Amino acid sequence: MSLADSPNSGPEAGGTPPPLELHWSGMTHVGKVRKNNEDTFLALTVDGREVRYLGKVGHASLHANDFVFAVSDGMGGAKSGEFASRIAVDRITRLFPRAFRLAASGMGTGFADILTELLGAIHHDLLKLGYSYEECAGMGATLSLGWFTPQWLYFGHLGDSRIYYLPSDGPLTQVTHDHSHVGWLRRQGRINEREARTHPRRNALQQALGAGHQFIDPHLGAVAHRPGDRFLICSDGLVDGLWDRQLEEILRAPAAAGDARSLAQRLVEQAVENSGRDNTTAVVVDVVAAASAPAPA
Repeated sequence: MSLADSPNSGPEAGGTPPPLELHWSGMTHVGKVRKNNEDTFLALTVDGREVRYLGKVGHASLHANDFVFAVSDGMGGAKSGEFASRIAVDRITRLFPRAFRLAASGMGTGFADILTELLGAIHHDLLKLGYSYEECAGMGATLSLGWFTPQWLYFGHLGDSRIYYLPSDGPLTQVTHDHSHVGWLRRQGRINEREARTHPRRNALQQALGAGHQFIDPHLGAVAHRPGDRFLICSDGLVDGLWDRQLEEILRAPAAAGDARSLAQRLVEQAVENSGRDNTTAVVVDVVAAASAPAPA
């Protein structure tokens, strides 16, 4: 894995990358307990002129377009959490074409500047709505966003949704930091995964978009990808139902004969079966070597 927490570089890089494709699948489920789904996931492609929404399952070349995948988990009373997560992904679709054009023009705007501006705009919008409307008071959202370019996954993150990285030749790694005291304890090695799951403050977030937080300090970074790598973006409901070792087992296991479910669907359905106490969402993205073009006749 090649991971940089804050490289000050844009999507452009030296050399010509090999032709790659992305294969993806996404699914969200309300779970067994809640009446509404406050999770939202996003899959889109952007080329500087427009944003196009992608289906829940698909594949496409990384040659001419960048791709953005994101998971947001809303919070707040009534249905304001559901509203908050939708606002977060809606702002991404409006702001990313401009971000792509700036990066592609080589104006010196690094990915960290672009994602900081994007997350800041979403945060400002959620705070403004929370202050302006009583029914929106305190509403907020987590966001884990992955921006795929031909050589890098750039990510921006706030909250306790997660991005995982499974290289073709290495173990599953949690790329993002949970913005909670329990997440900090886990990163420091003071508690293990089992203790984190049962900690009384496991759901208390120190960072989120909106939710009355005056300042945010998003986790930004980049992972250099290569063919055979797999990424998982998910809400905390998925983690509630699956241990990290189970995530890796499912992500590595080939589909059983006759099982037409996508990988995201298999993950979500297993997590809901095991727990289902929360909304549960997963987006899985594979980096694949593009098939060679046929020789001319």
